[in-house]
Amino acid sequence: MIKLFNVARWLCVLSGAALISSQCETRFEFSQPQMGVPFRIVLYAPDERAARDASEAAFARIEELNGILSDYEFDSELSRLSRSSGSGTAVRISEELWPILIRSQELARRSDGAFDITVGPSVSLWRRARRKRELPAIDLLQKTRDRVGFLNLRLDAQKRSATLLLEGMRLDLGGIAKGYAVDQAMLILKKRGLTHALVAADGDIRVGDPPLGKTGWQIGLAALDVDAAPGSEIVLLSNAAISTSGDLSQRLEIEGKRYSHIVDPRTGIGLTDHSLVTVVAEDSMTADSLATTISVLGPKLGLELIQATPGTSVRILRQPDLTLETYESTGFRELISRSE
Repeated sequence: MIKLFNVARWLCVLSGAALISSQCETRFEFSQPQMGVPFRIVLYAPDERAARDASEAAFARIEELNGILSDYEFDSELSRLSRSSGSGTAVRISEELWPILIRSQELARRSDGAFDITVGPSVSLWRRARRKRELPAIDLLQKTRDRVGFLNLRLDAQKRSATLLLEGMRLDLGGIAKGYAVDQAMLILKKRGLTHALVAADGDIRVGDPPLGKTGWQIGLAALDVDAAPGSEIVLLSNAAISTSGDLSQRLEIEGKRYSHIVDPRTGIGLTDHSLVTVVAEDSMTADSLATTISVLGPKLGLELIQATPGTSVRILRQPDLTLETYESTGFRELISRSE
């Protein structure tokens, strides 16, 4: 590997101006556990040191964001904000957290609460249910549901502050934070001039310029794990993002019924339609949050939301009963048709 790498560098030196710099770059790949999932960076760089320095800077940025956005970390900014709930105190918000709160509230209003970062109490209840492998008690479902509602999160743009109006509220950025972190990692790489790159965090992927000699990054689409489901397909993307939400890995099964880790904020119950929602957008924060939102909204309203959001497309696979259903926006089918 090292030997081949050195030969490539030697050929680039001999070629001089005859080759553009990107043709003299080598593929590198790095991974680290961050935000509870494996983050992966693939990039093309002129040498290993440039690649490693850039990836380490990107991972450091992700770790920094986790210390701000995590609902698991006791001393994160988000957790401290949640602990202020019901106190009547307006909490000053950092420049890092503020745009995510603003974007989240905008999507909450657009989706009539299908996306709602105040869903934390319900999400925590279902996390415990998955650990114990039993459904939450009805009284606990109602108790946590009463603490959820995006209208109870008040933002003051002039003071850049937030107030959580009800006691026991808990914010959860699980449907948007990883997408934002992916975007920020890609920004770090681009600032260092490494534009031929991919950043992936579980189901959230952001790609920059295509790999050398290619027209795009080949991204495999997850297939629904049911009989007669279509096999995995490939989309070809450059300078775009793709996110998939569903219940393939995180779910609770009781008496043959599947309850997703994705909770409907309006009911406080894990989704049961057994679905995979894949969204393509210009950035990962948009793709991540829309994939979660459409999982909750369902096909009809989900497609309407995509149509009203420029630069996005979606594929929805679901099997709510015994019938497999597939829905695709026009833009998504076009991505499939031009795959390599």
